[in-house]
Parts: sequence; structure tokens; C-alpha cells
Amino acid sequence: MRGFLFVFSILGVMGLAFWAYQENYRTQQSLREVRGLHSSIGAAHERLNVLRAEWAYLNRPDRLLDLAELNFDRLGLLPLMPDAFGRIEQIEYPALPLGPIIDPIEVSSDNAPELEEGDIE
Repeated sequence: MRGFLFVFSILGVMGLAFWAYQENYRTQQSLREVRGLHSSIGAAHERLNVLRAEWAYLNRPDRLLDLAELNFDRLGLLPLMPDAFGRIEQIEYPALPLGPIIDPIEVSSDNAPELEEGDIE
């Protein structure tokens, strides 16, 4: 009985060692994937910063003013001036179109009580 317990314990330890070995390799693989993702995220942040810098460079007011003046004949762009802005209340929105009347209800006053001279509704 003692030998059986000894062999069973050794097999249990070997099984746990195999399991720990497999988990170790899975963990290392996961850490490699995480490092790869971190480097991809860092590269994406760098690209985003470069794009923001390019956008800021292209949207400089003096550059846009020069472009508006160069292309005035073709596009009709005017430079932005403080008096070119208005208030939201000054905007005239188009009236909303009324839809067609579906299932009209006929209203009649044939059965209504007649009003006398003193009744005002």
C-alpha cells in the first residue's frame, strides 16, 4: 500500500510539473503578445501625433488666408472676419412640410345643442 501511495504521489507531482510547464509557456506567449500590442499602440500614438502636427500645420490661419486669396476667383472664398458671424436666432430655417392627411375624421355640428343668446363659448 505504501508503494502504491509513493508511485501515485510521484505521478501526481509529474502531472503537476507538466501542467506548470505548459502554463509557463502559455504565459510567456501571452506576455509576448502583450508586448507586441504595446508596441503597436505606441506606433499608433506616434502616427496620431504626426497627423495632428500636420493638421495643425495645414490649418494655420495665414496659410488658409493665402489659399483663400489665391483661389478667390474659382471658389469665391472670403477671409473670416469678426463681423461675418451672427447669432443662432438670425438663422431662418425652412418650414417643415405638412404630410398628407390620412384617415380624416368628419366633424359635424348637426347634433350639437343650440346656443341661446346669453351663452358664449
